[in-house]
Amino acid sequence: MNKYTVQVESGRVGKNGQPSVGPVYRSTLAKDGFPPLEPGMNTSWELFRFSVENNPGNKMIGWRKFNQGKAGPYVWATYKEVYEEVIHIGSALRQLDVSPGTRIGIYGANCPQWAMAMEIMQACNGYSLICVPLYDTLGAGAIDYIIDHAEIDVVFVQDKKVKQVLSFECKAARRLKSIISFTTVSKEQIDVAATIGIKAYSWNDFILLGKKYPSEPLPPQPLDICTIMYTSGTSGNPKGVILTHETHATYVKGVERFLDQFEDKMTVDDVYFSFLPLAHILDRMIEEYFFHKGASVGYYQGNIEALRDDLMELKPTFFAGVPRAVAELRPLRRLIFNLLYKHKLHWMRLGYSHKTASPFADFLAFSKVKARLGGRVRLLVSGGAPLSPEIEEFLRVTSCAYMLQGYGLTETCGQTTIGFPDDLSLIGAVGVPTTFTDLRLEEVPEMGYDPLGQPSRGEVCVRGKTLFSGYYKDPELTKEVIKDGWFHTGDIGEITPNGILIIIDRKKNIFKLSQGEYIAVEYLEKVYSATPIIEDIWVYGNTYSSRLVAVITPHEDNTKKWALLNGHKGSFNELCALKELNEYILKELKIAAERNKLRGFEHISGIVVDPRPFDIERDLITATMKKKRSQMLKYYQVEIEKAYKNLAEDNK
Repeated sequence: MNKYTVQVESGRVGKNGQPSVGPVYRSTLAKDGFPPLEPGMNTSWELFRFSVENNPGNKMIGWRKFNQGKAGPYVWATYKEVYEEVIHIGSALRQLDVSPGTRIGIYGANCPQWAMAMEIMQACNGYSLICVPLYDTLGAGAIDYIIDHAEIDVVFVQDKKVKQVLSFECKAARRLKSIISFTTVSKEQIDVAATIGIKAYSWNDFILLGKKYPSEPLPPQPLDICTIMYTSGTSGNPKGVILTHETHATYVKGVERFLDQFEDKMTVDDVYFSFLPLAHILDRMIEEYFFHKGASVGYYQGNIEALRDDLMELKPTFFAGVPRAVAELRPLRRLIFNLLYKHKLHWMRLGYSHKTASPFADFLAFSKVKARLGGRVRLLVSGGAPLSPEIEEFLRVTSCAYMLQGYGLTETCGQTTIGFPDDLSLIGAVGVPTTFTDLRLEEVPEMGYDPLGQPSRGEVCVRGKTLFSGYYKDPELTKEVIKDGWFHTGDIGEITPNGILIIIDRKKNIFKLSQGEYIAVEYLEKVYSATPIIEDIWVYGNTYSSRLVAVITPHEDNTKKWALLNGHKGSFNELCALKELNEYILKELKIAAERNKLRGFEHISGIVVDPRPFDIERDLITATMKKKRSQMLKYYQVEIEKAYKNLAEDNK
């Protein structure tokens, strides 16, 4: 029996040049149609007001104050205190002569002032202003582009970013009317701002302005724009994703219905640990859900190296992270008694929950993993890109918490599919449609993907109540991706007869080799990345060669184990430069290719070894960890050409 989904439409063969489409699946929570929103709960502002009225004294947002450079304990603001601050911010904005629909920017790297950013977002909601987050992770020139493209009039800026906004390079800043620092602003900065017609405020002066001239909220309507969230994609200028207040409210309602079906309910005592960048829609929407429940959100101190210290101090019950962030918390398997791991996994496979499978193993070994997450975590959610089955299984067994994997995009306001806790059959999949989502696959003939075949494969298409309204000022691109109400994600998926989705490829990431064969690069990267010696891999090929090469970032611990077993010494960087490691990795890649029955032209012939992981700093990945392939080619161009040259010489 299908426990999770219902099929609401059958698949059909394409006619007159149209592609075939697979069956349409929907969550069993919406088997009789998408449930309506409750009266008075149709916008982000109404959800927030409801929580303030019902939980005025609850802890809402927490952050760590610094004393002589050292982070202290978490300090908290209640729902009532936050609401009062929101009114001051909204009232001050009204004094800046903004009207409903004005775009308000928020610019800052991950920092303790995140709490302020959240208050600014709520003030935008309450006064019908459109919030536009700004972030460096979208690449050089993105801030300038977004300020101009979104026609932002007022921007809130982290103190160390004020100089950048007022610099000569940020030409679009000339259109700004006001700039407000999260902390202080110097007299010099006030004067520089004045020369280009901008009024600059310190945080305290701005709040005083709101206190002096109080103004009642101007609540939005459900279909009003809540936010324009710019997403980098992997090439070209950032795209402005339009999300309405109703979309946000619907998403929160969907999460609530999903979590309410489990025995272990979320309560006002739960604490969410927020450390994902503002660029990540998943974090924004989970916070909205927590605020709706009257629960608490604690922000990390802004230093990823101090993540564990924040976890130990906050002791959260729930956190979400993209795979790399979750995986970094994974202890080495050698620290876990293999016997206990296999014992608990055995009982979980028989249908026992993570709580009941082996309390003895939890007490003796896995409580240490839970302690590394703060000691109180009850729920882990991974989003952004699929987890490897090995890591997902490991976290389900050892974290002593519910572990869910999901899939979503900014355009779908967060999660599109979600897994279920304590169901190991979902390992390796990204779950089933969320409450307000319809899901189907569409044929991609040039890649050989057929949704009516066995297995059913094609481009993932999404329809529903949490879909974005379009791309800001780009109707052509909107028409390109939304056809007949279906958003075409560009991701390639496989759907089981039970409506369970597995992401296997990316539609645009294909290229042709010199002999005319097409390569589905993301599928190959997924296959090869399961090799233990590999931390990450970028596969490259072009129409001038019949062979593939790849850039490899080796797994540091496994590389050191290899070195120890083979008599090599040196730092990790020195080991990565060894010809012997290069040969070993190529051998392991060949084994992986043969094990997965890859065709000859899909084998990797040459590699470049880089000890440094692909990162945002070098503009190699997006804020949600997707590879920027054109940037990677530019960055590794010399090494790639050398690898091809070596292959050509070997053939002589």
